Order: sequence, then C-alpha cells, then structure tokens
Amino acid sequence: MFWESILPLVVENYQKFTRVERIIADYFIANKEKQDFSSKAMKNRLFVSEASLSRFAQKCGFRGYREFVYRYEEGFAEQNISVPIGFQEILNVYRELLKQMVSYIDKESICRLSNLINTAKYVSVIGVGSSGLVAREMKSRFMRLGILMDVSTESDEMKMQSVLQNEETLLIAISLSGNKPEIKFSLKKAKKNGAKTIIITANKGKFDYCDEVILVPTLSGLDAGHIISPQFPVLLILDICYYYVYHNVQSKNRRDQLHKKTVEVLEEK
Repeated sequence: MFWESILPLVVENYQKFTRVERIIADYFIANKEKQDFSSKAMKNRLFVSEASLSRFAQKCGFRGYREFVYRYEEGFAEQNISVPIGFQEILNVYRELLKQMVSYIDKESICRLSNLINTAKYVSVIGVGSSGLVAREMKSRFMRLGILMDVSTESDEMKMQSVLQNEETLLIAISLSGNKPEIKFSLKKAKKNGAKTIIITANKGKFDYCDEVILVPTLSGLDAGHIISPQFPVLLILDICYYYVYHNVQSKNRRDQLHKKTVEVLEEK
C-alpha cells in the first residue's frame, strides 16, 4: 500500500462533507509530508473542533479520527520502498487527477445523467479513438443492469445513429476535446430530433445543443497517452454514474436480478 491509497476514500466521500469537513479533507489531500496529525495539533492548525475531525473520519469509513490518522501515517513509513523507474511518476499523475476530480464532480449533474439512463427507452453512446473504447466499456457494464445501450465509434455510423434518435432516447458523447466534427453533428442532430443529449468532456466551452455537460479534468500532454490513459477521469465518472444507476431506489431489485442473470449467462458454456 502506497501512502496515497487512503486518499480515494476522502475523495469518494467529499460530497458528504460539511464546509468544515472539506477544509480537513483538502488539507489531507494536499499534504505531502509527515507531521503532527494529532487532534490537538490539527485543531490549532485548521481552527476546527475535535468533533469535526471525528465526524470527518467517520464519514471516510473509520471508527474515529485516531484510526484515520493511523492509516494515513502508515504510508509515510513505506515511501522509502524502492519502486521501478516510472512507477512513482505514474502514481503522481493519478494522484493529481484524483485531487482535481474533487472540484470537478457535480453530484447533481451525475444524478441527472443516471436518471436519464434509467428512464430512457434506448441509450446510444458515441466516441472516437480511445473515447470509443470507453464507450464500449460503458455498454458492457450497463447492459448487465438491463440498460438497452448501443455504441458508435465511426463517423458515418454516428451520423446514421443520430437520425434514429427521438424523445424516448438518450445520446451520450464521450470526447475530451469536445471538438470532433462528427460528435458535434450527432449531438445537434439528436437534439433537433427531440432526444436528450449529454457530453462528457474536458472542454469548458459552451455546448448549447446538450442537455447536460459533464466536465472531467485533464493534464497538459495527457492526451498523448504517454504516461496514463487520458480516459482515466472519464472512467471515474462512469464508475460513479454506474453506482447511482445500480442503486436507484425504484429499480434496485430489478437491477439486482438482471445483473445476476447476465453474470450467470456469461458463465454458461
């Protein structure tokens, strides 16, 4: 276990934190050196109460603040372990993206996207290149929950698919740049036909032809894919979305049954 391994727990529960608890979370996410993490020291350092520290730790899944600190400090003792060349660089990139995800994740937007996936009669996902691979991964996972989903990764195929969109369908585009002509065309055409349109992108520009824009972070040069896959932030969003779709109160029992059946059929010979 490397020292950052506890941080995903903080990131995962960030939306549950109060304003004071987010101050505590931000400190532990940004910190990179071992120091006095006792409740007394943290109380004076962050001007928070010991009760807030305790509630923060409990929301992260620990019994109390002392257990959280113990787990957090464990990693510092292991930082001197020799790792292969490039390993730490890759971990640093993942850590930086996870830190950025905290400010990018919009629970309301993801809940709306999850509800649209749950209620749409048919879902189409489009993407080019590595985004197309993520689209196929999305289809593979969500179909196990009984979601009727199709994927288009070729320009002509996307255009033809957009013509078939209507008021009962949902079109999800995955495009980090948000500038692919075939992506724009398909979204605009689907929107004109009455479909709900979503784009998952790192582009902070305007997408007037989309009902929802899900922003994800990126780093300079990440699109080249020389260090890690540029699609890592998109996969994180899809994992969160899958969680909400699966745990939808009204369809939870049906999702459980469908998931069980799809796993069983995949194991049949």
